[in-house]
Amino acid sequence: MKDFVAIDFETANFEQSSICSMGIVIVKDGELVDTFYSLVRPIPNYYNEKCSSVNGMCYDDTCAEREFPEVWAEAQRKIHEYFPYIEDGEVPFVAHNKAFDENCLKAVFRAYDIAYPSYEFDCTLLKSRKVWPEGHHNLDIIAGYCGYDLENHHHALADAEACAWIAREIL
Repeated sequence: MKDFVAIDFETANFEQSSICSMGIVIVKDGELVDTFYSLVRPIPNYYNEKCSSVNGMCYDDTCAEREFPEVWAEAQRKIHEYFPYIEDGEVPFVAHNKAFDENCLKAVFRAYDIAYPSYEFDCTLLKSRKVWPEGHHNLDIIAGYCGYDLENHHHALADAEACAWIAREIL
């Protein structure tokens, strides 16, 4: 896979629409060419203890941040800088556990009543289970197998970078 966007979301609570940070890594011709990271004011706007313990964020971190539609528009502009010929829905996204990230994206689009393009998602988690059928397939473990040292796990940009690295190796 040569052209794609690795994407990762962190959530504030167990509502899939509660994206509180997002990271993207743009890969063109097999090279990591750009990144985008932003905090997001989640919808609904509250944090639970479990999610905060995983991603280290709380209400005070995002209460004054932009809402998702504004952040997403900025991310889309950046993606279109590298893929101007691609319409929304045509650039493939890659996530480690696409079921989570794709469902978060669909949920937040629904929450804001935005039409959802039919984004194509590939999954490094599913592929890693085929490549390495034994053992655990956590992002940090698989990144290590691919030669990437994920130091800041559960930071959306760090996780997107690890996913991009994995995708270049096994997709």
